[in-house]
Amino acid sequence: MGYGRDTKIRTGRHCAFVMHVHLVFVTKFRHQVFTDAHLVRMEEIMRSVCADFESELVEFNGADNHVHLLVNFPPKVAVTKLVNSLKGVSSRRLRQEFPDLVRHYWRANKLWSGSYFAGTVGGAPLSIVKQYIEQQNRPV
Repeated sequence: MGYGRDTKIRTGRHCAFVMHVHLVFVTKFRHQVFTDAHLVRMEEIMRSVCADFESELVEFNGADNHVHLLVNFPPKVAVTKLVNSLKGVSSRRLRQEFPDLVRHYWRANKLWSGSYFAGTVGGAPLSIVKQYIEQQNRPV
């Protein structure tokens, strides 16, 4: 199996790896709440969370009610723990920093739906997945 030039093989203490997951998070009740300003800040928050997990947010984009992430992660990271942290930290920080989001979620006190999509990226070249995420209809 070959890897393109845009894919660097990472090394850990006992392994070499190339692992990517495509994540999609949807807002609770599919409320259409995100603006570009929300998404800009969300990307910063999620990039920081990924770094805490020794992972890299390779690509990020979203629409008014969902976001797509492409994350390069090491084998020691459980995807469920990464997802829980990404969703929890972003929900808490965004609701603190953007009071306009709070009015949509004052009862649920959560930004995200409890569900999410996670797909390993292996069959499609990374450049195709990155292009797909880049082409999402981002709100103004």
